[in-house]
Amino acid sequence: MAAAVTRRINASLHVEATGNGAADGESRRDSAAAHSPAAKRINDAKNSDVWVAVQEGDMPGDSSRALLFRTMKVKGSILHPYRFVILLRLIAVIAFFIWRIRHRNHDGVWLWFMSMVGDVWFGFSWVLNQLPKLNPIKRVPDITAIRDQYESSTSGESKLPGIDVFVTTVDPVDEPILYTVNSILSIIATDYPAEKYACYLSDDGGTLVHYEAMFEVANFAKLWVPFCRKHCIEPRAPENYFGVKRQPYMGSMQEEFMSDHRRVRREYEEFKVRIDSLFNTIYQRSEAYNRKNTKEDGVKATWMADGTQWPGTWIEQAENHRKGQHAGIVKVILNHPSYKPQLGPPASIDNPFDFSNVDMRLPMLVYLSREKRPGYNHQKKAGAMNVMLRVSALLSNAPFLINFDCDHYINNSQAFRAAMCFMLDPRDGQNTAFVQFPQRFDDVDPTDRYANHNRVFFDGTMLSLNGLQGPSYLGTGTMFRRAALYGMEPPRWRADTIKVISKAKEFGESTLFINSMIDGANQERSITPLFLEESVNNELSTLMTCAYEDGTPWGRDVGWVYNIATEDVVTGFRMHRQGWRSMYCSIEPAAFRGTAPINLTERLLQILRWSGGSLEMFFSHSNAFLAGPRMQPLQRIAYLNMSTYPIVTIFILAYNLFPVMWLISEQFYIQRPFGSYILYLIIIIAMIHVIGMFEVKWANITLLDWCRNEQFYMIGATGVYPTAVLYMVLKLITGKGIHFRLTSKQTEACSNDKFADLYVVRWVPLLIPTIAVLIVNVAAVGVAIGKAATWGLFKEQAQHAVLGMVFNVWILVLLYPFALGIMGQWGKKPAILFILLLMSISTVAIMYVTFRAIYPSDWSEIATSLGKQN
Repeated sequence: MAAAVTRRINASLHVEATGNGAADGESRRDSAAAHSPAAKRINDAKNSDVWVAVQEGDMPGDSSRALLFRTMKVKGSILHPYRFVILLRLIAVIAFFIWRIRHRNHDGVWLWFMSMVGDVWFGFSWVLNQLPKLNPIKRVPDITAIRDQYESSTSGESKLPGIDVFVTTVDPVDEPILYTVNSILSIIATDYPAEKYACYLSDDGGTLVHYEAMFEVANFAKLWVPFCRKHCIEPRAPENYFGVKRQPYMGSMQEEFMSDHRRVRREYEEFKVRIDSLFNTIYQRSEAYNRKNTKEDGVKATWMADGTQWPGTWIEQAENHRKGQHAGIVKVILNHPSYKPQLGPPASIDNPFDFSNVDMRLPMLVYLSREKRPGYNHQKKAGAMNVMLRVSALLSNAPFLINFDCDHYINNSQAFRAAMCFMLDPRDGQNTAFVQFPQRFDDVDPTDRYANHNRVFFDGTMLSLNGLQGPSYLGTGTMFRRAALYGMEPPRWRADTIKVISKAKEFGESTLFINSMIDGANQERSITPLFLEESVNNELSTLMTCAYEDGTPWGRDVGWVYNIATEDVVTGFRMHRQGWRSMYCSIEPAAFRGTAPINLTERLLQILRWSGGSLEMFFSHSNAFLAGPRMQPLQRIAYLNMSTYPIVTIFILAYNLFPVMWLISEQFYIQRPFGSYILYLIIIIAMIHVIGMFEVKWANITLLDWCRNEQFYMIGATGVYPTAVLYMVLKLITGKGIHFRLTSKQTEACSNDKFADLYVVRWVPLLIPTIAVLIVNVAAVGVAIGKAATWGLFKEQAQHAVLGMVFNVWILVLLYPFALGIMGQWGKKPAILFILLLMSISTVAIMYVTFRAIYPSDWSEIATSLGKQN
C-alpha cells in the first residue's frame, strides 16, 4: 500500500507518514532510521570536516557478502598536525630533562632528585597515554545492509544468530528494583526477532522480590512490547519513555497512538505501584503463612505466592536462607516462543488495543540465583556471570551474548543489530571477540560536575584503541562471542576444527554443558530451547553449585576473570592476549543508557575501586609485560597505561603539597634558575593542552567535557589514586585482598530536586588529602601576594612568588568542583565559594605582611633562634 506522505504537528507528535499494516510500519521505521543522525553522518561522511571514509579496496573474506560497517579515519589536515605537536612536546620534554640535569640544584639535592624522578615518571606516563592515540578509527554499522542480508522482507524469516542477554543485580535497595524491571522490559521489547534471543536475570541476593518482580514484568510486557512494536517506540524502557515530554512520532498509526499511549501509561503507573508494594506484599503474606505454620524454633520463613517456602534468602534470615547461604534457583518465567509470528487480537469492548497486525511473541525470560555457601569466595559479579554463562548454555546456548548492569537499559532498539554488523562482517568478524558500546548516563547534573559522562575516555580514548586491536571491555553494554569467553582461540590462530572434548575436565563435570560448547561456538546458530526434564534440572543445579569450578580454570582462562576489582578490563585483556580483536560501536541515539553517581563521595569510591583494580591487574598474571606475541605492541602499551596510571599521582600529590615549604622558608627551590624552570613548565603544560584541543576536535566533545575531565583527574590524583596505591602496597605486604565497596545507586536525598544528591556531603577519610591540598594552595597564594606586597614586584623573591602562584591558582581551578562538593547546600551558590577564597587569601596575605614587619628574618631562622632560647 502506498503511503500518503505528509508532514504535520499534532499534539507534540512529529508525523512523517500515515498508513496501515505491519509492513507499512516497518517501512516507516526504516525511513526513520535512514534519516537518523547516525545515518546522516554516514551519508555526509565525505563532507565531514573531521572524519573521512577509508577506501576499503580488496578486503579479505567472502567477497559475495556485503560489508556490514564502514571505517572512518581522521582527516590528514587534523591528524598530521596532531601527531606533529605530540612529537614537538616529546622533544620539549627531553630538552627539559637535559636542562635540569645540566642545572642541578646543589642547595637542595634531595629535593631536586625527588622532583627529577617525578618529572621522569610524568614524561613516561604521558608517552604511555599518548602513543596508543596516534591512529583513531571510527567504525559505523550499516543496519540496512544487515537487514538485507539476514532478514527477508517478504517471508519475515530471519537468519540472524541467537543472543543471550545477561543482567546482574544484587540488592533491590542499593540497586532500586524499578531500574531492574525497566532494564528487563527494554530488553524484552527490543527490535530483534523474539525467537532469536533470551534474557537472564541473575539475582545474587536470592531475594523473592526480584523473582516476583519478573512475573509482574512478564504480565506487563504482554501490553508494553506490542505497543512498542506497533508505534516504533524509542526508548523502550517505560520509565524513561514516559519521562520524556516531547518526542517525534516514528510509527504509522498516529490516529490510534494517543489513546494507546494514554492507556499504556495508566497501566504502567499501576505496574509501578505493584512493584513498589512487593516488599510489603511478600512480608504480609509471609506473616500470614508463618502464623499458620508456627515452628518451635521461632524461625519465620518467606513464602511464595503458591504457598511454598522461598528457597533463597528470607526476610528474616535463617540457616540455608541467608544472602551468603542458600540453594541455587533457576526459574523460567517466559518460555521460548514459537518460530512463527503470532498476531494479536483486534480491538473490542474488552480489549481497547488493536494488535491485529502486531507480533505478540515475547522472548525467553529466566530468573536465576546461584548457590551460596559459607567458606566460598563467590567472586561477586564475575562469579555470577560465569554461572549465567553455563546455565544459558543448557537453556538457549546462543553463540553471542551481551551483558548489562541492572541500571542500564536499551535506548536504541537497533543496538543488537548494530553489534551484529561487526560480529558477522566478512572481513574480520569471526576474529572479533566482543563489541563495546560507550556508556551514556541519565540524570547527571547539567554541568557534569564530577565528569560522570567521561566523554574524553568514551569518545576519545576508545576511538584511539579502535585503531589498534580494539577497545577494552568496560563491564556493561558489551556483546561477546561465546567461544571467546570459553577461552577458545580466534580462527586466525587455531586449527580448522574446535577441539573441546580433549580438554573436557577444564570446564567441569557436566557432560551436557561440555557437549553444548561446540554448538555454542557456531556463529550461525539460532536458539534451540531445551526441554526441562528432571535430568536437565539436575544438571542446572550442578552448574550453579559453589564447588563446580573447583580444580578448573574458570575465573582465569575460562569465563570472567576472578580475584580482581576490575574483572571487566582483565577479561578483555585475556582475549586480546589470545589474538582476538574487539570493536567499538557508537551509534545515535545512544545504544544504552544508565545511571551514574552524582554524589561526590560515591563518585570517589567508584574511582577508587577502578584505580585499585588497575593496580591489581599490574601485579597479577594479567600484566601487559606478560602478554604473548599475539597482542599488538601499542595495545600492550595501552594496557600498561591502564594498569599503572595511579602511580604517577604520588608525585602529583607531592607537587601539590610542596608549597607548604614556602610557608616555612624562602630557601627551598625545586630548580634554579627558578624563572627558567617555570617557563619550561608553562611551555610543556601549554603543549599538552594544545594536543587536548586536537583531541576535542576529532573526538567531537565539548570544551566543558575536556575541562571536567582535567578537573576530576586532579581531584582523583590528590586523594583517590594515592589511596589506591597505598591499598596496593598493603596488599603486597600483607597478602590480603582489597575490599572495595560497590557504588550505591540509591539516593539518600529526600527532595523533589532530582539533583539533590549532588549537594549531600558524606564525610569519609578519602576527602582529607584533597582538602589538605586545597588549604595548602590557598595559603600559598596568600603568601605569594604577601611577598609581592612586602618586597615589591621588582624583587627576585617577589617575582618567583608570583610565578609560583600561577601554579597554585591553576591547582585551585582544577579543584573547584571538589570545593563546591564539600560545601554541601552552599555549593548551590558558587559566589559564596569565591568570597570564602578571597577572604582566606587576604587573611593569609595580611598575616604574612604583619609577621614580616615584626620578624624581617627568614622564618626558618626565627624557628632556629626560638629553639636556642628554649
